[in-house]
Amino acid sequence: EVQLVDSGGGLVQAGGSLRLSCVASGFTSDDYAMGWFRQVPGKEREGVACFTSADRSTYYSDSVRGRFTISSDGAKNTVYLQLNSLKPEDTAVYYCAAYVFNGDDYDFRPLKASEYMYWGQGTQVTVSS
Repeated sequence: EVQLVDSGGGLVQAGGSLRLSCVASGFTSDDYAMGWFRQVPGKEREGVACFTSADRSTYYSDSVRGRFTISSDGAKNTVYLQLNSLKPEDTAVYYCAAYVFNGDDYDFRPLKASEYMYWGQGTQVTVSS
C-alpha cells in the first residue's frame, strides 16, 4: 500500500517562499505520477503541479507556473514543491497525491484530482498580505 506523508506548510508573508515535502513509501512500480493539489473551503481541489517518473516531465497550472517548482529526490523517495513569490490567494491546504501507471492509461490527466489513487494528509499554507 502506497503511503504519503506531506509536510512543510506554514505561515509566510506575501512574496515569501516555502518548500513542501512529500515522503512516499510502498511503491511497487517505478512508473508513477506525483501531484500537488490545494484546496480551500467550499472549492474543488485544484491541481497545481505534477511530476511523472518515467520521463521526468513536469506540469503546472497557469496560476502557479513560474512561481512553483516540483522536483523529486528518488534516493529519499521524496517529492518537493518549492513555492516562491507567494500570494495571499495561494493560501490553502496542500496535498500530495500519487498515481501508479498500469500501461493502459494514455489519457491520464496530471492535474485532475480524480485521477489519483493515493493522498497525503495535507499541510496548511497561509500567506499573509
